[in-house]
Amino acid sequence: MTTHITHLDRATVTRDAETLRTWLEDNRGFKVALVYGGLSAEDRLYIEQSPTDQLSVTALAETLAGIGVPFSILNPCDETFIQEITEYDVALSNLHGPYGEDGRLQGLLDYLRIPFCGSGVAASATAADKVLCKQAMAGLGVPTPPWRVWSHGKEPGWAGRPLMVKPPLGGSSVGMSLVSQAAELGPALQRAWETDPSPVLVEDYIAGHPVTIGLLELPSGVLAFPPLVTLVDDAVFYDAASKLDAAAAKAVSVEPANFPRPVLDCLIGHARTLWDGLGCRGAARVDFIVAPDGDLYALEVNTTPGMSRDSNFVVGGRLRGLTRDDLVRAFLHEALTRPAYDVPLPTPVFGTPTALPEHAT
Repeated sequence: MTTHITHLDRATVTRDAETLRTWLEDNRGFKVALVYGGLSAEDRLYIEQSPTDQLSVTALAETLAGIGVPFSILNPCDETFIQEITEYDVALSNLHGPYGEDGRLQGLLDYLRIPFCGSGVAASATAADKVLCKQAMAGLGVPTPPWRVWSHGKEPGWAGRPLMVKPPLGGSSVGMSLVSQAAELGPALQRAWETDPSPVLVEDYIAGHPVTIGLLELPSGVLAFPPLVTLVDDAVFYDAASKLDAAAAKAVSVEPANFPRPVLDCLIGHARTLWDGLGCRGAARVDFIVAPDGDLYALEVNTTPGMSRDSNFVVGGRLRGLTRDDLVRAFLHEALTRPAYDVPLPTPVFGTPTALPEHAT
């Protein structure tokens, strides 16, 4: 059973941070594969439009260099990626969306027997698929907005209330729409389907405060960061343009949530339930909406939190007394101290492919 560190136990957090520093000093010599590239529409959007210093890969590279850990940035879109990654001792990925965050990369690394930071196949796949995650929330008793699934070619079925239309895979609100009128629903569904040609999630829109909670696995247990409220200027909801902030307009900010203690405790409790129920490891971030009447609803679970300099996850850790260096040390510690699978898989051998005989082609 997961041990959870309470927000009041500052002594344990301080002790764990020192344990991580000592562990790294005593375990030098491993090489990190920092996995990053334009594999998904979400990642391509950030790479193409965000200033370099706003990217997670920039911050992570600076952190690894600062704590003295050898690393290389490996692009999963390169044809030599699989062969190259076997030369490293641990993988630290900040890919998002299909193939990077949804269990497929994690399964590959498991098969190659390469330790990696973060959640495994099942938790990654369930959290990344918004429909599967909704089903998990229902099973775990975590409140979430009412929802349905729309399949391509079916009638939209307008019910007369505002809706959020979401592609099931991917994040940063790419392909997502807030629909307030019947005429907007069809185009919104088509846009979501074109972003990800899978059944589309149609969710009741709940007006309120967007809240996010980071969770980090430390040597003594899992620590929940303070709930943070996201403040968005000049946008109806926290959309892709606001998250991207390509012009560095700082239209989005976060601050500690100022809700009554019972609401804060309930948010943290649901975040912990989702961590345990999905089987998360390493780090995660859970997003909620808190309505004006205090009712709260879970929206999604992110098993690969963004790690840019001022990301929600980094800000939350800072409020618990943890630096970005501490966060990365925790990622690496969890990955490299996790018991390895005991399965009879051979060590992969790479060489020049053998040409097939002509009669076989």
